[in-house]
Amino acid sequence: MRKLVYAVHTSLDGRIEGPGGEFDWAEMGPELSAHSQELTDRADTLLYGRRVWDMMSSYWPQAEEISDHPHDLEYAPIWRKSPKIVFSRTLEEADWNTEVIGGDLAARVAELKDRPGKDLLLMGGAELATAVADHGLVDEFHIVVHPVVLGGGKQVFGGGVRTDLRLTGTRTMDGRAVLLTYEKR
Repeated sequence: MRKLVYAVHTSLDGRIEGPGGEFDWAEMGPELSAHSQELTDRADTLLYGRRVWDMMSSYWPQAEEISDHPHDLEYAPIWRKSPKIVFSRTLEEADWNTEVIGGDLAARVAELKDRPGKDLLLMGGAELATAVADHGLVDEFHIVVHPVVLGGGKQVFGGGVRTDLRLTGTRTMDGRAVLLTYEKR
């Protein structure tokens, strides 16, 4: 069975975005970029909720025109060609090799996990990750804690149910962020 891996960047105070919705604080150094590439290599499908999809699809298709950051230049073509799934109750279709799925979230994710293939990689967001974790469907959590306190904004697992995890690794990335890796018990 495929694993569902959740990867997220968070502030020290557990926020995935600032009080105004900003995500300008997560710095992608070489080690963090390499970890992101390792996760992408393990997966054959990228998963998103609609809000994160909106952010990703507004950036990655033309990332090379917007940024000269090495991570962005390397990841943009990978993102464009990778199969993607957006879970949404409102979106009907999406570009860039993307399937839109609605309906019973737990049943649809369980069905995806039962399909043959490499891992599924859920990138960022809070609502979808919380909902999927609440159903016990996340197998690994890769949480990158950045050295910033945002003082408000959306929490990583706001309103979720208790989930007991087992710590499987810690690693300092680029001398500033810390990767915490957990597995479902």
